[in-house]
Amino acid sequence: QVLTQARADLIATTFESLRGAKQAIVHVYNAISPAWRDIVFQMERSQVREIAVNAAKLLRDHAAAQPDTDWHFEYSPETFSTAELDFSLECCEAVMDILRPTPERPLILNLPATVECATPNIYADQIEWICRNISRRDSVVISLHTHNDRGTGVAAAELGIMAGADRVEGCLFGNGERTGNCDLVTVALNMYTQGINPGLDFSDIDDVIQTVEYCNQLPVHPRHPYAGELVFTAFSGSHQDAIKKGFAAQEARNDLIWNVPYLPIDPKDLGRDYEAVIRVNSQSGKGGVAWVLQQDKGYKLPKRMQADFSKVVQALADSSSRELNAADISEAFDAHYCLAGEQPYALIGYQEGGQAGDRIFTGKIAHQGSERSISGRGNGLLSSVLAALRDEFGVQLEIADYSEHAIGAGSDVNAAAYVECRTPDGRTVFGIGTDSDVATASVKAVLSAANGIAVRG
Repeated sequence: QVLTQARADLIATTFESLRGAKQAIVHVYNAISPAWRDIVFQMERSQVREIAVNAAKLLRDHAAAQPDTDWHFEYSPETFSTAELDFSLECCEAVMDILRPTPERPLILNLPATVECATPNIYADQIEWICRNISRRDSVVISLHTHNDRGTGVAAAELGIMAGADRVEGCLFGNGERTGNCDLVTVALNMYTQGINPGLDFSDIDDVIQTVEYCNQLPVHPRHPYAGELVFTAFSGSHQDAIKKGFAAQEARNDLIWNVPYLPIDPKDLGRDYEAVIRVNSQSGKGGVAWVLQQDKGYKLPKRMQADFSKVVQALADSSSRELNAADISEAFDAHYCLAGEQPYALIGYQEGGQAGDRIFTGKIAHQGSERSISGRGNGLLSSVLAALRDEFGVQLEIADYSEHAIGAGSDVNAAAYVECRTPDGRTVFGIGTDSDVATASVKAVLSAANGIAVRG
């Protein structure tokens, strides 16, 4: 498709540039509104209409001289949205009389909001009026060409489609003169989110962004709809919690229909991953922190443990005065729950014996640089571990809550175990353990809680 003013010399040059092309759309335009007629051209309506008529004749004649090309034509009454509707229709009808479109070979009538001067509903009303009053509606393609001077170029295009238009012109990410043209990415993906296939492939939107930024030498704004690096990112704690719950519900439903709070589209449909959906700073809540750990390590922290670790993350974010990434959060988690660094009680190995209701734990623990053998008796594995810690080291804990889950899926997976323990003076301490054996993971979780008491007091 090529665009040319309604001037004889430019039309001739345009056709010459297309010599040998198999197929082409030649788009010709002339401004018709009162401001252009009175100020720029100083012409009467009849003279401006004649510009359009002469241009149409030139299109017809030049095309006839190059019969090997499959020619299609487009006419724009430029400044349509600020022109009188009856005169816009008059110019379009005059061009149609020359080019004689048919349903098989329609003429594209492009109706521009060259400068956006009214609300989108006004533009849509103008489009509807043309659609209702054009004489050969089945022989024309009504096309929209909006600008964004008032910030509503996309809305005007969408309402124009609803008013009867067949086609939208625009630019990727709203590039164009002044405030830009209609953003085709936003229009297309707005349709996509409503279940309408726009016929455009944005499944690797980052590649599209890279190409456009290279060609235009203009960056795509971080908050540009669908494309910006922050548009699927939540920092607010309440937003993060809702998103986390939404993902869990989506996974449980196993439903093709996307329904996650704050995310109008699945980022994966655009080639994005979920890593950047939740980013953690001092505003983030427990849900966001838990989400990052679930994505990074596969942990599904119990709610009270989420709240416990969230305080650690908020303190770290405040003290560092920056956003925390997954590595920061993982490192803080391992340190707080004594999975790395100082471990006063580290499991070397253990055996479990006895009978139902009377279990005996016998284990070896690395403590203060030496290996200690400990044993304890209880009505289950964890109670016998607690008894061993009490008898050997004077560590007194009781379990208030316990949970476990597999990390991943399949036969070769690890288990994660979580304990919430109480001390005699009423304090709460949490522990976590992971292992290929769920029983061993639970023992490690109890030792993690004991380590927390020893390290933090």
